[in-house]
Amino acid sequence: MMDALSVILLFCAAVGVYVVCSLYFLRNPLILHKKKRLEFHCRHISHRGGSGEKIENTMEAFTHAVSVGTEMLEMDCHLTSDGCVVVSHDKNLLRQTGYDKTVSSLRFQDLPLYKERLEVTFYVGHYSTGKDRKFVLLEDIFKNFPNMPVILEIKENNELLIRKVSDLVKQYGRETITVWASEESGVMEKCKKQNPFMPCMFTLRRGVLLLLLFYTGLLPFVPLQESLLLFYLPSVINRSHPEEKICGVSAPEVDHAEIVV
Repeated sequence: MMDALSVILLFCAAVGVYVVCSLYFLRNPLILHKKKRLEFHCRHISHRGGSGEKIENTMEAFTHAVSVGTEMLEMDCHLTSDGCVVVSHDKNLLRQTGYDKTVSSLRFQDLPLYKERLEVTFYVGHYSTGKDRKFVLLEDIFKNFPNMPVILEIKENNELLIRKVSDLVKQYGRETITVWASEESGVMEKCKKQNPFMPCMFTLRRGVLLLLLFYTGLLPFVPLQESLLLFYLPSVINRSHPEEKICGVSAPEVDHAEIVV
């Protein structure tokens, strides 16, 4: 039988080989995996159409973002009572409009206007203004910006909403430049099932798994179905809760970042 020293040496050798292999394949992933090819490459992404400069998710905000050179638009979708896919971050309209109503309880034509001054999420004490205060149909975004890559976050577990979004993406031939996004893994599975040809982002659970795989060295050996990773910057958390500073990082001009993986 091996003595204790031999067992320890064998264990250390195995760990050493594992670490070397993990580092090597982490730096050379194409040896084990096929490279993902996206139809777009973005360094500047406008969250809610650039909510720090114009009222979020309005056509004015999206138009302004495109005019100053953004390379991708990010937005959230909900369904109105008359079946219209509308761009809105919140399900309840209280924060955005002052009316305690849900998007799903109103027809599109009955949606109230945004507030004249809307506080910028993640930037306490800062407000955006603009001439345009109307909610926008997702279809109008596709019509006005046919070649602009878009991230669509599905905020609710609604199969009709997912199907309608997918149908619009297909109708306007945008499957390669429109990205599924959701924090919920269950919602993401329905999105991918509805339209598997659209690239997708990591959900919250898959993002945590990604970190675990990375820090345990297993990441190079695990294939990833996602194409992009979205995460919040530490300074954004600081800016959202200034009374509870988490780290001393200066606030950037963006509120989250995306990485192609």
